[in-house]
Amino acid sequence: MSLDRLVLWRHGETDYNASGRLQGHLDSALTETGRQQARRAAPLIARFAPDTAVSSDLNRARTTAEAFVEVSGASVRLDKRLRETHLGEWQGLSGAEVEHGWPGALETWRSSPTWAPPGGETRVEVAERAAEVVEELDHQHRGTALLCAHGGLITALTAKLVGLPLELWPGLGGIGNCHWVLLKRRSDTHWRLMAYNAGVPAES
Repeated sequence: MSLDRLVLWRHGETDYNASGRLQGHLDSALTETGRQQARRAAPLIARFAPDTAVSSDLNRARTTAEAFVEVSGASVRLDKRLRETHLGEWQGLSGAEVEHGWPGALETWRSSPTWAPPGGETRVEVAERAAEVVEELDHQHRGTALLCAHGGLITALTAKLVGLPLELWPGLGGIGNCHWVLLKRRSDTHWRLMAYNAGVPAES
């Protein structure tokens, strides 16, 4: 068996997103805006007709995935390996607070996928644990897999799956709330990037 497509869907807006604070493994909740984002995006995600769906076990991803379940009737299982990057001592802090406590470290973290916040994970480590999930699905399912996860994990996993050299990983931009990435099979070990940071068209 092998998958043909991967859809990587980021959760909706959280209270931490709205206040500009770093979440990592903290179990934040969706705001009402985030819930609306999930409800609007879910029908488009359902059109990919995923044959299997897996979500991070953190509340913000689970709640987003539930919007997909409501419109598709599909089931979603949880996997803690799809959690966001563990940010160690930075979790719960604002960017300004991180900069005050660790001058210049935010820029180092953003520019180096092998550098970890104090007590946290590197982007490479995040990509490796997420790729384990993909590899397992690859041996168990055909067709399309949906992963409902987090922005940092999605960018890192995308970079790994398409085979970007580490020095190019920072060239991938962030993923908006409830936006997604679409990858199609290129070879046994690599994928082709078909859409990045795609989302629901803005309401006129």
